[in-house]
Amino acid sequence: MIKEAMLYDELPEGKVHCRVCGWSCIISPGRVGACKIRKNLEGKLYSLIYSSATSEAVDPIEKKPLFHYLPGSLCYSLGTVSCNFRCKNCQNWTISQVRLDEAFTVEISPEEAVRRALATRCKSIAWTYNEPAIWFEYTYDTAMLARKAGLRTVYVTNGYITQEALRTIAPYLDVFRVDIKSLSEKFYLEICGARLAPVLEASRLAKELGMHIEVITLIIPTLNDSLEEITNLVRWVRDNLGANTPIHFSRFHPHYKLGRLPPTPVSTLEKAYEIAKQEGIRYPYLGNVFGHRYEDTYCPKCSELLIARSGFSIKRNKITENKKCPRCGEGIDIVI
Repeated sequence: MIKEAMLYDELPEGKVHCRVCGWSCIISPGRVGACKIRKNLEGKLYSLIYSSATSEAVDPIEKKPLFHYLPGSLCYSLGTVSCNFRCKNCQNWTISQVRLDEAFTVEISPEEAVRRALATRCKSIAWTYNEPAIWFEYTYDTAMLARKAGLRTVYVTNGYITQEALRTIAPYLDVFRVDIKSLSEKFYLEICGARLAPVLEASRLAKELGMHIEVITLIIPTLNDSLEEITNLVRWVRDNLGANTPIHFSRFHPHYKLGRLPPTPVSTLEKAYEIAKQEGIRYPYLGNVFGHRYEDTYCPKCSELLIARSGFSIKRNKITENKKCPRCGEGIDIVI
């Protein structure tokens, strides 16, 4: 479904300026932006995918991954087509790296999305699988309805959203689950086809706006796995988002254009976890390592096992209703 876009300027010669994502595209008549789904039609900007979904699922919220937000709950999850990144390792490339005419989509209105979320007993709606910022009008409208219905709202995002767009949706957006892929501009340019600065700026702003933030970093052998780079990233998160921000170090598996690389050694992920703890991060985690003890939540003060997980399932949750460790009374930074 086509709908006129939000947050754009009309320019001379029929051009438009899109103000939604970090590319800040100037788009000539008949052309599309970097995302390929925001198009200039006769001097006005339109979203070509307003209510067009490629993916729909009821997921455990731990799959996002979100470990400190409504643990054990279900999350109604939606994705669309295309992206404003060109990640060489994208696991969802069959929807994020294809043209609109190559994707199978179904129409799910904002009202229907909220109805389905409630009908499946979900506590939240997430826009995920590809970048939600390019779906801005739809996510904005759906988030408003979700808030009225008592549902929480989640962006699973690469962080490439403008401060204006983030401030616009902020009254209706509860969670900013952001990929900070590296602190290397070279990595972002060569592996993601994008820039680093907008991601960091948006992440800081999300924190300032009071959103719940969790960070995920996919550790890719030879590309962003040096101990120095991991240390720098951990310190940036600690100093800019806070030591209470959960960081998920996720294991890379050969995929898409990076099929030549090996899987991340578990020992590398364990070193990342240890670095995070040494640098003061209270809640580091490992991802894509099924059954590892570092999937679990421990008290940052006394190391008591608080939440035991098996993949995306919670086996045991000992955090009290007042969000404290039952052993030592330490306050746990979690939304329940």
